[in-house]
Amino acid sequence: MSYVEMHPVNPQVRFVNKTVELLEEGGTIALPTDSGYAIACMLGNKEGMDVIRSVRRLDDKHNFSLLCHSFAQLGELVIVDNSEFRTIKALTPGPYTFILPGTKEVPRMTLNRKKHTVGVRIPDHVITQAVVGALGQPLLCSTLIMPGETEPLTDGHEVDDRIGNQVDLVIVGPVGDAEPTTVIDYTSGRPVIARQGAGDTSLFE
Repeated sequence: MSYVEMHPVNPQVRFVNKTVELLEEGGTIALPTDSGYAIACMLGNKEGMDVIRSVRRLDDKHNFSLLCHSFAQLGELVIVDNSEFRTIKALTPGPYTFILPGTKEVPRMTLNRKKHTVGVRIPDHVITQAVVGALGQPLLCSTLIMPGETEPLTDGHEVDDRIGNQVDLVIVGPVGDAEPTTVIDYTSGRPVIARQGAGDTSLFE
């Protein structure tokens, strides 16, 4: 079974459970989010990280993101000060990735080697939330932008055609937005728009 079609409003519990099982066994999945498709595995899954790098032809300097279910979960993974807290709370869930210093909860291999930072996001997407919620921990992910392309894939059947043989499961469902997330980098202590994508950035301009 290379793909499942999940209901966009009421994702089928059996498919969600199957996905969680697969992730817990070390599998890698492609799933729709509020900003295109993402390719994901469990946190700490080194082979899964290698699959993601291989599909996207990334080097080992690539910054991964963590897909979180809630603000409480996000707060365990990154160090957030009061002003960042208010901004992130106001913009989530939504198509934003925030780059912040990681806590000890994040495996070292997941952090940016030099800066010890990681991207975190809380997607506004029913299917993603169902999977991350059932898993009970964040998913390690990367936006599914194919080598040589600039936009993420947005159609589940196309994702299955193109990378279905490289991942363990493709979840077919609608994406919220065809653009990648907007990336807000807090590494320097103040917000810098590192990538303009889906989502309003007027707060930072």
